[in-house]
Amino acid sequence: MLYMKFTFYNIGKTDKPYIQQGIDDYCHRIKHFIDFSIIDIPGMKSSQNLSDGLIKKKEGEALKKVLHKHDIIVLLDEKGEEMNSRQFAVWLNKLQIQSYKHVAFVSGGAYGFSDVILKLAHYKISLSKMTFTHQMVRLIFTEQLYRACTILKGMNYHND
Repeated sequence: MLYMKFTFYNIGKTDKPYIQQGIDDYCHRIKHFIDFSIIDIPGMKSSQNLSDGLIKKKEGEALKKVLHKHDIIVLLDEKGEEMNSRQFAVWLNKLQIQSYKHVAFVSGGAYGFSDVILKLAHYKISLSKMTFTHQMVRLIFTEQLYRACTILKGMNYHND
């Protein structure tokens, strides 16, 4: 694989130890293949009195501060393109062949993405038609990224 940096941005944090253990395990494995990091953006505190739209707007502002204009921004969005694991690996390889420097995968908050973030996105991909907690999305995505790396390396991890 060519040199690229991959960052996975999330709103909020993972507070379930068993989920965090899985994420940590896959992150450790992924780093054998690519430059990968996870950055958690603090969620809204005392948001009970705020509307869903205002929460999305504030989360969008926080995300916009960490995303850079040269990033390839990929939103994990339920309305995004669905791919199987092999298709995701091929798609990831195409990004690498195009020699992008940084790919920013972004998982939004409970109410989705603000219009500002939706407009910044280069791609939207869906992990499933099913709905997952934001903490589970992190685990599922890191496992799929690891799986894609092993597929591209021809390793015996993925079974069709």
